[in-house]
Amino acid sequence: MKTWTFCRPLALSLLALGLHTAPITALADDSKAVVDAMESYLDFVEYGGATIFPEQIPRDDWKKFFVIDARDKDQFSKEHIPGAVNIEWRRALSERSRIPKDKPVLLYCNTGSLSAQAGFALRVAGYENVRILQGGFSEWKAKGGMDAAEKATAGVKH
Repeated sequence: MKTWTFCRPLALSLLALGLHTAPITALADDSKAVVDAMESYLDFVEYGGATIFPEQIPRDDWKKFFVIDARDKDQFSKEHIPGAVNIEWRRALSERSRIPKDKPVLLYCNTGSLSAQAGFALRVAGYENVRILQGGFSEWKAKGGMDAAEKATAGVKH
């Protein structure tokens, strides 16, 4: 009886762990196609991971992009890049029907790290012209916003 009292919590814990991890094992078997797609993408992606700096986009070129603010709706409602639509980074794939494939897509978050994850997912899903705003919204503001390119080249003589 004492042995069962001691072993019962251990046995129940192991059973729960086994039931909990069974779906993960099944997913691992089913995700070979996903891993193959990511591996194929990583074999050919450019070194910079399709990042673009705020100062590389002249004011008139912003309208050429479908700009996605990948932050949450509260941050978006407080302040965002003009013309941007809000698709939180975790929703990029589930809301991809809103994202055109025939126009360059520019994603940003606060720093670029979360939007990079969304961009990676979109590229693996077949979106070829996806760019990540290096440094995100914070860097865009610090560099001069829509005028970052002009400010970066002000005073430069050719």
